[in-house]
Amino acid sequence: MTASSQSAPLHHPDRLFIDGVWTAPCGPNKIDVFNSGTEELFVSVPEAQEADINRAVAAARIAFDHGPWPRLSAAERAKYLRAIAREMQARGDDLAQIWTTESGVIHSVAKARSPSLAGVFSYYADLADTYPFVEERKPGSGNVGLLVREPVGVVAAIIPWNGPSINIAWKIAPALLTGCTVVLKPAPEAPAAAYVFAEICEKIGLPAGVVNVLTADREVSELLVRHPDVDKVSFTGSTAAGRRIGSICGERIARCTLELGGKSAAVILDDYDVGTAAETISKMAGFLTGQVCSSLTRIVVTRKRHDALLDALSTSFGALKVGDPFDPATQMGPLAMSRQRERVEHYIERGKAEGATLATGGGRPRHLNRGFYIEPTVFGNVDNHSTVAREEIFGPVLTVIPADNEANAIDIANDTIYGLNASVFTNDVDRAYAVARRLRSGTVGHNSFRTDFSIAFGGFKQSGIGREGGTEGLLPFLETKTVILDAMPAL
Repeated sequence: MTASSQSAPLHHPDRLFIDGVWTAPCGPNKIDVFNSGTEELFVSVPEAQEADINRAVAAARIAFDHGPWPRLSAAERAKYLRAIAREMQARGDDLAQIWTTESGVIHSVAKARSPSLAGVFSYYADLADTYPFVEERKPGSGNVGLLVREPVGVVAAIIPWNGPSINIAWKIAPALLTGCTVVLKPAPEAPAAAYVFAEICEKIGLPAGVVNVLTADREVSELLVRHPDVDKVSFTGSTAAGRRIGSICGERIARCTLELGGKSAAVILDDYDVGTAAETISKMAGFLTGQVCSSLTRIVVTRKRHDALLDALSTSFGALKVGDPFDPATQMGPLAMSRQRERVEHYIERGKAEGATLATGGGRPRHLNRGFYIEPTVFGNVDNHSTVAREEIFGPVLTVIPADNEANAIDIANDTIYGLNASVFTNDVDRAYAVARRLRSGTVGHNSFRTDFSIAFGGFKQSGIGREGGTEGLLPFLETKTVILDAMPAL
């Protein structure tokens, strides 16, 4: 299998999935999606218009207000989630191919991670038996107090182009378990996984209107966020877009969770070997060609060890084999699109112009004349107030920042508008925990890049609002109601 041999494994790429039916779009506009490794056309899908948004929201609204879905028990809804899990497993190869083709992740990684998608739906299905949707409390008046958690309503789930399948799983599974209905809006650069998911919903007989899928560009997508019949927006994407969505939701007091950007720090303490740190960071920094919001891109180390770490990082990261993401020998594939490569190249030029030391990379691989490829790039002697240290690049660009001492390193790590992820590298676990508690970040790992949606994922500061994953991931899809009764009902 090569990057040039792929076609989209979709049954209805010319349609929208609304109210349980593959339906024609209201307008003729198309969105062309390109193969990240070859720059060739991969698939064209309809560009939804305002009327399509209104149809999808109306279907979700009717399904929530009048359909059976929110009135089923959690255990009954869990049966559908388990059916989705089985079909996700069966379509694993298709989803892996799509992820590689659209976003550039190497295919071996995509295939290895595909089984986890089914696991997300199974995980939330299992919570149907254990999560306290109704809890008894002692009221100040009356005889019985019940704390009841009910579905928030119609959810607009807006997912990014870098990891569509996993974002679908972590948003849709908890939404469905709680009894919400959904309008799923994938990014126009990577819509195919959402189409596969719609095909799965159709195959398992999910009630009409519970999940609706359409692709739209920014202007029409904003109409979805503004729609008065959408009760909640669950968005993953850039902080700039998140600010806009958050402000719109604030205007109408709509619920929202925002999983946004990052500029995550790896703090290397003086007791940890710089060569080991460099190898570990390099291995993970090439994942998805650095198009990862939680990627460790600011490497903070004491000044006396800066040069040693820079050399080690340049050697290990620069040695990654860049090429066809379907080639088993490849260690890093292309960026997702031309626009993203231009963005990364712009930041590399800014880094050089602002005086950082370009230690390795910085250009396009000479042996690749097709595809959106960029070299693994490392800057040293980076000022934490420079552009490449402040702004999210979303590509394979690492910055090594010198600190005066451990306390200064922590200050540098926290001196950012973001707070999504961080790691501390030390042989002393007590020291690791002490530093972790001082880092203003939604996740802190030890001696590696680490995130875990099964616990919770989300950010401090401008990296977002709310959490996804684990039992914490149910809360944004629930409203809490207090019921005070004279006697205990039959539950």
